[in-house]
Amino acid sequence: MYSNEDFLIELLTEAGYVSPQDLQQAKINKKGQETPLTTLIKTGVVNEEQLAQLVASNSGMEYVDLHGFPANPALKTLVALELAKKYKIVPIGMNGSAMQIAVADPYDFETLDALPHVLQPELEFYCSTPNLIQETMVTIYGNEAMTGSTKGEGAGTVGDTDAPIIKLVENMLMDAFRNKTSDIHIEPLEKDIRVRFRMDGVMVDIEHHPKRLLSSIIARIKIMTGTMSIDEKRVPQDGRIQMKFGDKELDMRVSIIPTQNGESVVMRVLDKSSLRLGLSDLGFFSDDQDTFEKLISLPDGICLVTGPTGSGKTTTLYACLNFINRPDRKIITVEDPVEYELPGINQVMVREDVGMTFAAALRAMLRQAPNIIMLGEIRDSETAGIAIQASLTGHLVFSTLHTNDAPSAVARLADIGVKPFLIASAVRGILAQRLIRKLCAECKQPTGLSDKEMRHLGLEASQMASANIMGPQGCNKCRNSGYRGRMVIAEIFKVDDEVRTMINQDLTTPQLRKRARELGMRTLREDGVRKVLAGVTTASEVIDATMSDAE
Repeated sequence: MYSNEDFLIELLTEAGYVSPQDLQQAKINKKGQETPLTTLIKTGVVNEEQLAQLVASNSGMEYVDLHGFPANPALKTLVALELAKKYKIVPIGMNGSAMQIAVADPYDFETLDALPHVLQPELEFYCSTPNLIQETMVTIYGNEAMTGSTKGEGAGTVGDTDAPIIKLVENMLMDAFRNKTSDIHIEPLEKDIRVRFRMDGVMVDIEHHPKRLLSSIIARIKIMTGTMSIDEKRVPQDGRIQMKFGDKELDMRVSIIPTQNGESVVMRVLDKSSLRLGLSDLGFFSDDQDTFEKLISLPDGICLVTGPTGSGKTTTLYACLNFINRPDRKIITVEDPVEYELPGINQVMVREDVGMTFAAALRAMLRQAPNIIMLGEIRDSETAGIAIQASLTGHLVFSTLHTNDAPSAVARLADIGVKPFLIASAVRGILAQRLIRKLCAECKQPTGLSDKEMRHLGLEASQMASANIMGPQGCNKCRNSGYRGRMVIAEIFKVDDEVRTMINQDLTTPQLRKRARELGMRTLREDGVRKVLAGVTTASEVIDATMSDAE
């Protein structure tokens, strides 16, 4: 019932409510799981009001007598019933902007610390008895407050499951953090709950839990965000969790949607260490890195990074900004959403609900006199047009497009309404990329390639003499997968004078691609082959990531 009963018994003894003989008798008479304090109250040695008043006085809180507390329907809008039952509290009014809350245990510091985050920062605490708080809860919320569970499939007994659920969720997040997980998926199935982690781009089945725990797990995650409604289970909700594990900060974007079997959760783990990555950390070989660094060091124009969702485009853009960020340059970004805070860079978040679209933000940014602009994505003709004009008036612009390869970006810009002569004038270079898994350095083993793999990769037997082909083995460091971490494979399409002429002539993407190859552009698959031959990844990883690149 109370968090520190030994301390409370000492208070009662010092105040003269309980004698040593009373305490000894209580220890003898207590039944089952009863505590001595519970027995003292049950046998009438001390009553709850006396204890609550003593505790209130000692803790510096004001005691509030809730006998006959009037029914006030407005109070239930201040605190959700699930929260009231979870923390054993009731709202009793407002004092200006401060919410007044009655608690049963002023020494439950975990609860007192949590409430400002899950309710509102400004709270006034009062102390009352557990029974009076329960009675007042029924007065405010109705008969539903008398039950130990809340409505909805899988709801468990509040109180009985709180501590285990808190630990379960915390352990899940710690496990994800330790294993460098990018996404945590909590999926309600017909008979149980499946938890999966996405590690190095691959979904891995981690554990299953009884279906009855679903509501408690979801409620705990919603409470941790501090912004989601526990009662609302019919519409999608988005939030964010920020917490610390030791000296490490964990930042997650949370998405919850209702499904046929209950609410489903995806938590995207935002790895702040990626903010410090350089281009070499992404997996570029030195020649590609040198070419790309020259492109992003130009004084103006547009540099595009292309690829499907999940191919690491944003991380590459951040690495570009890290490379060119200097005190004498002003950099502004427009992102949807701003996932990471970049030191020394002005970041703007898209909010279409208030009219802050990519285009509107970009127009406003240009009045801030930036040297360098980063757009999260070029989505439409308006945004593309403004970005083109910015690049032609002395700004260096970075952005992304969803295309399969680098030359296709030209056609994509034309499709959304940009004239070929503007594309030719503004675009300086296009990087297409994919992410592939790296072999675990601790356990990779020498191996060979099958005839089929060599055909897919376009390799000749003569090329194998100097190759260092390695394969996955599996160890504790990589969870026996054989892979640890991911890297970029890339193709870099430089827009030089000859390519500009071709764009102005409105040549097709295959024609552009053919000429770019003749001028030395290495394709995604060819870059992947280099990394297979160097022993840092496998043929299957490259083949799977570059199916559209097969020729």
